[in-house]
Amino acid sequence: MRHPDQTRHTIARLFQVAFWLLLLLAFALYFSGYLERRDHPNQHLALVQADGPAEVVLQRNRSGHYIAPGLINGHPVVFLLDTGATTISVPETVARQVQLQPGRSNRVTTASGVIDVYQTELKTVQLGNIRLENVQAHINPHMPSDLVLLGMSFMKNLEMTQRDGTLTLRIP
Repeated sequence: MRHPDQTRHTIARLFQVAFWLLLLLAFALYFSGYLERRDHPNQHLALVQADGPAEVVLQRNRSGHYIAPGLINGHPVVFLLDTGATTISVPETVARQVQLQPGRSNRVTTASGVIDVYQTELKTVQLGNIRLENVQAHINPHMPSDLVLLGMSFMKNLEMTQRDGTLTLRIP
């Protein structure tokens, strides 16, 4: 039979271990949300309603990029804004999910060299409450990530203002 002091000591030790585990769990939950907000500060765009002014305000992430959720032909995607890209560049894996039809093959010059891509036209492209129709794009079978490069075939239709880590896009 156990001595009462030994039982109390065991219970106190269990409570101590449980306390530290709960504290570690709370920190992990807090910091995972913090890191997610730091790396993807524009996730709120998915919640923006279509009514109101056709304007989007984006925050730069810790890497200095503007990344935001959007829609291609009604399908959710994640955009990386790229003013150096002539057209929207859709990774082949995303193109299959969105059911894009590859068109004529084209050779383009990228930061990684000259590659073959396939022309396509997007019925709709939406970023926040900015929605454009019949936007030129290409399907890129060489892109390793699922990020869609939102190039100038979309952004040339917008006014862009960048100031203090914020990019404002609006339809003129």
